[in-house]
Amino acid sequence: MFVKEITKRYDGKAVVDGVSFEVPKGKVLSLIGPNGAGKSTVMGMLSRLIARDSGLVDFEGTEITRWKSRELSKRLAILTQANNVQMKLTVRELVAFGRFPYSGGRLTQEDNEIIDRAIAYMELGDFEEQFIDELSGGQRQRAYIAMVIAQDTEYILLDEPTNHLDTSARERFYDFIRRTSATALIISHDRTLLNLLPAICELSRNKLTYYGGSYDFYKEQKKIHQNALLQQLEEKEKAFRLARKTAREVEERKAKQNVRGEKAALKKGIPRIMMGNLKNHAENSTGKLNNIHIQKSEKIRQEVMDIRNSLSQTDKLKTDFNASALHTGKILVTAQNINFHYPDSNTNLWTVPLSFQLRSGNRFCIKGDNGSGKTTLLRLITGELTPTGGTIERADFTYVYLDQEYSLIQNEYTVSEQAEAFNLRHLPEHEIKTVLNRYLFPQDVWNKPCGKLSGGEKMRLAFCCLMIADNTPDLFILDEPTNNLDIESIEIITATIRNYQGTVLAVSHDRDFLKETGIEQEISFFL
Repeated sequence: MFVKEITKRYDGKAVVDGVSFEVPKGKVLSLIGPNGAGKSTVMGMLSRLIARDSGLVDFEGTEITRWKSRELSKRLAILTQANNVQMKLTVRELVAFGRFPYSGGRLTQEDNEIIDRAIAYMELGDFEEQFIDELSGGQRQRAYIAMVIAQDTEYILLDEPTNHLDTSARERFYDFIRRTSATALIISHDRTLLNLLPAICELSRNKLTYYGGSYDFYKEQKKIHQNALLQQLEEKEKAFRLARKTAREVEERKAKQNVRGEKAALKKGIPRIMMGNLKNHAENSTGKLNNIHIQKSEKIRQEVMDIRNSLSQTDKLKTDFNASALHTGKILVTAQNINFHYPDSNTNLWTVPLSFQLRSGNRFCIKGDNGSGKTTLLRLITGELTPTGGTIERADFTYVYLDQEYSLIQNEYTVSEQAEAFNLRHLPEHEIKTVLNRYLFPQDVWNKPCGKLSGGEKMRLAFCCLMIADNTPDLFILDEPTNNLDIESIEIITATIRNYQGTVLAVSHDRDFLKETGIEQEISFFL
């Protein structure tokens, strides 16, 4: 697959502008980049789901728009990030759609055998007759992956395939990627998955950079590059200060010379008209010299800005919360033999009741299969729900709950309104704006509706609001915090939680996030 100079504009603004690359046959490549860089738009244009404004996509020697849909579907399978089926389908019926290009809806014995294998591979057998809209997000994602497997194509385009998957399902998907002979392009922020792939393409500012190696190799190369940029920035800022100082000294020196020249001319009795001519000549010379230094300063200032814009967000943003006021070891939550069932069911969520104790300073991860009740347990711990069996005791402590949608942020507010809503200390307006800038929200986005922010932007705004409120919680509760985030945003939240001196309770299947934030203790339950 060859991609040449593809471009897509929305409302006159180029989201993707002149991007070119190749996906060699038989290779599995990843496509990464910050939210808003145009990754999903690129994949949409490759799959014909989004019409491009210009450029070429050559698929096996033919412009992809010239392929007949049914024939293309036998060669190319697509998994988008937003999978919404409007029909009432069971898991098996959805997976069977993968065979439609071959059977036209009339499944053969071979089709059914392929469907059976795909369902078994993604461990969907226990609920293959359940409707898709009755499943958890992770279970639905497994069904969509099974559909791609059943389609059995030579080329695969996958957009965030491991989103919502639990640990077991991720391992199944990793195994599929290791075994596949298909040519694949994968958009992902899953660092474990990226480390399985032989090459990474980074899309940033309409520029595609190829890294021939795993994610760890890419990260090391980026670190070397960022360190070089930081050194350049330091040198350019020093040169800028020197250029401004030189310009100021030249101006002051010339001003003094002019004053001395006027006094000397008066003593010598030089006519005033001649003095005026000499003064104009001196001022013109000074102006020209000043302009040279001003232009030099402006050139260096622009270079400084360019380097700053090239730095990653993690180098530009450092978030440090104060330590929790609670003494380490204080008992926050004690659960004894708790269980729960919803009003419309008499079946308990957990086969074995749960007992545990959460103390100040602990870092716990709640682990379990998709649909096993992890989020329900968080709601029991916060007191939002009451257990239907057993007892749970809570001490007096503060907490902040960050879910994968960052619901702390009100979508109907603008960025500045959201920040002001947390201004409980009545900080002056200029201080609020300073904090917003620190969290990478410049003036041109202050009036942007929060509903239009990316996941990474919502995460930064959530931390920004907590800083404005001076609200360092005793407990951070994180429910799949790295879902919907790009890699730079994941690194920001990872650094924030790693540096936070307090208690952490997380639901996450991101093993790198758990390892790097020191979350090692577990509360585990599986279906």
